[in-house]
Amino acid sequence: MILADSLVNGFLGSNLMGQGIVAAQLLGSVVMFAVVIGKWKELSYISSLTRRFLRDFTNCRDILEYYLNHRPAPQSTGVVGIYARTCERLLKLLTPDVRSLLVGRQTDGDGAAALTAREVELVKSSCEHALAEESIRLEGGMGIIATVVTLAPMLGLLGTVWGVLDAFAEMGSAGSANLATIAPSISAALVTTVVGLLIAIPGVMAHGHLSSQVRNITADMEGFADELTGRIACEFQGRGA
Repeated sequence: MILADSLVNGFLGSNLMGQGIVAAQLLGSVVMFAVVIGKWKELSYISSLTRRFLRDFTNCRDILEYYLNHRPAPQSTGVVGIYARTCERLLKLLTPDVRSLLVGRQTDGDGAAALTAREVELVKSSCEHALAEESIRLEGGMGIIATVVTLAPMLGLLGTVWGVLDAFAEMGSAGSANLATIAPSISAALVTTVVGLLIAIPGVMAHGHLSSQVRNITADMEGFADELTGRIACEFQGRGA
């Protein structure tokens, strides 16, 4: 409570520059925490979706069973999006007759549904491209958090230095070094730094936690992409180069 009163009094006693910096810091903090909450919900959803998908996919007989039974959209996120876009590319490379048989589950990925080595590489490239797109999507919003965390204390330092300069200028004009005269100005100048640190500290903690989640999900996607392309090569590569 005392801290809040000190901040309010310091803000009211600061110059226009200091008040503008505090307003900018608070606006940045609102944006940052909105992004943190949205990102946390997004990553939690993707993690849950990934676990469910990998559990179901592991129990499938072949690569296309989950795709043909559930028809995930290519716009799906995470490993599901990678899988959907890879399977879509795989089916387009097959002949219409073979594709019809696979969709009707009248054959599996062996024999008639074979691909050349070059076609398998095309499917692998599609999978890698989907992986890159999903990795970029996961990073979305992290830059905003990092920017606010970096700028908030820097703006605070700028406001403090500016306020101290004004305080010494006032002291020079008054021709007196009386502590009672300069203390309120110094206190007001320090408000921007305090506000910047109050924003940056939880921002750093949130950024670290979210970054850890992003790394874990990315590792899952990379592992799945490697497994998926390996299984496609085993199940479909059968006609030579």
